[in-house]
Amino acid sequence: MEKKKEYRSALNIQVGIPKPPSVNPHVFSITGRKRRMRYSVDEYVSGILAGNRTILSQAITLAESSLQEHYGTAQAIIEKCLPFSTKSLRIGITGVPGAGKSTFIETFGLFITGTGRKLAVLTIDPSSELTKGSILGDKTRMEQLSIHPEAYIRPSPASGTLGGVARKTRETIILCEAAGFDTILIETVGVGQSETEVHSMVDFFLLLMLAGAGDELQGIKRGIMEMADLIAITKADGPNKLVAEGARVLYQNALHLFPPTQSRWNPRVITCSALKNTGITQIWEIISDYVAFTKESGYFDELRRQQAILRMHNTINEYLHSSFYNNEEVKSLKPELERQLSEGSITSYRAALNLLDKYFKK
Repeated sequence: MEKKKEYRSALNIQVGIPKPPSVNPHVFSITGRKRRMRYSVDEYVSGILAGNRTILSQAITLAESSLQEHYGTAQAIIEKCLPFSTKSLRIGITGVPGAGKSTFIETFGLFITGTGRKLAVLTIDPSSELTKGSILGDKTRMEQLSIHPEAYIRPSPASGTLGGVARKTRETIILCEAAGFDTILIETVGVGQSETEVHSMVDFFLLLMLAGAGDELQGIKRGIMEMADLIAITKADGPNKLVAEGARVLYQNALHLFPPTQSRWNPRVITCSALKNTGITQIWEIISDYVAFTKESGYFDELRRQQAILRMHNTINEYLHSSFYNNEEVKSLKPELERQLSEGSITSYRAALNLLDKYFKK
């Protein structure tokens, strides 16, 4: 019987080499880097108090984590660091887009470190509503300050938090102060009606404004203006110097229309240029005058006490929010209610009540 001819395709598949791993398994032996260590609460605290920036950064990451298992450890670290976090000056910096916040902070930060102080800069980046991600590129915009031995820059995502600050900014402030930083700068996302929460965590509030970008008074947001202890018109150099001076007069006149501040401090308006390094010394002198004025009147300490109470209420809100959405019964019921809502067979109010009843086991 004639043997059947073996069929061979013109398309021959060659067996290739196995796919290499996405990460070199020998990377740590090549670079000499070790895997991130897990520390106990006491090891975290002692490392922070010793000024170890690696441990400080890891502790901040724990505090910012949304994982339930990290919450207890982070709060224990913060609680033990709290007694070491009172001797500092907290300065909030916000401003309109394009006002040059990062450039200003680098120039101002270098001036502060030049006076012998230790500076921590907490920069808040806006998060995408779609991807929930942030660029966190502030270190690249503060090249000199980021490598200064007496400065520490920590970028954090806003993660959808209103108020222009990250969800755990208050806790980050405590950790940085415990690590020995006596001056904290908080750069917020940008200026807006809802961006006033930063005022509830700082001692001094600096608002950066830009001249020559249209009608200056149109840029005034009453809520944010009333909270400002100092308004600085930026980029007051070259041909823009005269325009900035005109804007300064407009803002100063506008401030007279507002009621007196709780601190009884008269907010001021000045011009400055981070590029030419003008007005920077004056800003620091005004901040120093404000601190002396409010400490003498007792407002400085009273504000800190009010902020501690507000922090308690915010913590309760955050804990309840996290506890509610991590509840297993709520998680199992939520998809069904969302389906009914999309079909229009239930109202949003009724769906919310059903979830709350499930949470409180009514």
